[in-house]
Formats: sequence, C-alpha cells, structure tokens
Amino acid sequence: MSYNNILSETRNGLTTITINRPKKLNALNKETIQELHEAFKEADNDSDTKVIIVTGSGEKAFVAGADISEFADFDEYNGSKLAAQGQELLFDYVENLDTPVIAAVNGFALGGGLELAMACHFRIASINAKMGLPEVSLGVIPGYGGTQRLPQLVGKGRAMEMVMTAGMIDSNQALEYGLVNHVTTEEDLIPLAEKIAGKIMRNSSVAIKGAIRAINANYRDGIHGYDVEIEEFGKCFGTDDFKEGTTAFLEKRKADFPGK
Repeated sequence: MSYNNILSETRNGLTTITINRPKKLNALNKETIQELHEAFKEADNDSDTKVIIVTGSGEKAFVAGADISEFADFDEYNGSKLAAQGQELLFDYVENLDTPVIAAVNGFALGGGLELAMACHFRIASINAKMGLPEVSLGVIPGYGGTQRLPQLVGKGRAMEMVMTAGMIDSNQALEYGLVNHVTTEEDLIPLAEKIAGKIMRNSSVAIKGAIRAINANYRDGIHGYDVEIEEFGKCFGTDDFKEGTTAFLEKRKADFPGK
C-alpha cells in the first residue's frame, strides 16, 4: 500500500513505520492518523511481521504534535469528536495490537507525538529527544490519552507537573521517570530497536499476544487483570507454540516456534 505521509517497510519479520512529514516536524494531521491506522493494521495482520517499530523521519522530530491548523476553529462537539475518533483509530488501536510495537523516539515527541509513543508497548529514545505535553499552553488538554497513560508510566505527581507546566523533559529525565526504557545515540537508535526486536522475535508470538492482553487488562476499569492472566495462561496450553517450547526445553535445544 502506498502512503502520502508515512513509509512502511517489512524485512526479516520486522515492520518499520516512519512518519514522513519532516517539513511539518512529522505533525499528526487527519490523513496521517488514518494512514498510520492502515499501516499498523496491515502489519498486525501480516503473519510475517513479528515486531513493529515506529519512528519519525529526519533528525529533528519523532512527532512534534498534532496539526493545530486542522482544529483551531472547532467547537465543543467537534473537539470531543476529534479526541474520540483519534483514540479509537490510532492510539487505543496501537496499544491493543497483538504485535509488539516499539517507539523509537528521535527528537521532539510533543503532544500527540508523545501520546503516540506512550500508546506503543514500550519506548526507546535518542539522546537528543525532548518529550512533553504542551497542550495547556494552547488552552486545551491532552486528548489522545495523554492524561491517562502518562500517570500510568511516570506517576501522578510527575504527570501533573508535566501537564500543568507544559514543559519538556530530555531523554535522560525520561529514562529516570520510566517513560523510556533505553537512551542511546541518534545513530544507534534504530539498530538498538532492531536488536531488541530480534530478542522478541526469538520467543513465542502467540504467548506474547497473551502477555500484551494480560498486562493491558491491569489498566482497564472494570476488568480484573488477574482473571485475564489466568485466561490467557490457560489458552497457551492449547497452542503449538507451547508444545514446541516445552519439548525444546526438555530436549535441551532452541525452540522453533510455529506461531500458532
């Protein structure tokens, strides 16, 4: 599939999705959000894709925010609709994908950009990365899940400060906060993401899907995460991956998971 604002490449079990609007610092407009949805959907449905990496083109930005020109004249109804549609189409969608998604944060990840990174299953960052939710400086609040995911990742107090000050933190502070898992040089960002992806791909994709569902369940109101864990744990026993994994362990050899 061809896109106007993103690039998608699949190689050796890894799909890399690159937001490609460098002149706009990769800002998210409606078309880009739709294209990202389609690219993530295509990758998740591709049995050959075991891990997805999402990053931004150029050296300045992962995603520098949403395209403000598209909603500057919205009223209350259209504002609520914008947030609801965006969350359903991209941010919640990414969080709940069965395929692991790594955000490789290069440069600015602000507003919707940080919200996209936080929707991914985990994040790594280049040393020049800057992250923040500056929405209150525009008279609005984060609307793509930022007020929910940021406290889950860094704690309530730090999230309150980041949102209320509209300030940015650098990559080392993000690492200290637990917002990112690793920090590396700009040159080594994608190679590190690919190295981690390689470690993931050695394991059972079926079990990983179950683990994602169980971990996410812990953060949903009205759902008992332990019950989901028990359910997903039980499902594993009916899979070919479980048979291969346990047989390989007993035979003292490396598992060759069929992915089913």
